[in-house]
Amino acid sequence: QVQLVESGGGLVQAGGSLRLSCAASGSIFSISARGWYRQAPGKQRELVAVITSSGSTNYADSVKGRFTISRDNAKNTVYLQMNSLKPEDTAVYYCNYKRGGVLNYWGQGTQVTVSS
Repeated sequence: QVQLVESGGGLVQAGGSLRLSCAASGSIFSISARGWYRQAPGKQRELVAVITSSGSTNYADSVKGRFTISRDNAKNTVYLQMNSLKPEDTAVYYCNYKRGGVLNYWGQGTQVTVSS
């Protein structure tokens, strides 16, 4: 099992920045990808950013150029730096680890609210 704990969410004005952190513990092996997803009220959960075990990154078109995903392997932590935040970025953000491309582990989520 992998336990994921997110932090860093909060209320910010449009144009502001936040950095989310996801600390992992447990059986952290064979993790193929680490990512961030978000879910706004009444909408499906969507991929925001992902970083693979080789370090490749991928972003949703809506956040390209504004968000950056990174990881610190020594701390078993993945980060999401969010700049130039917009009201439409308001959502619960979830950390996700994939093992073998099949098993999914999720954090409890952290609320991000961007006011206009």
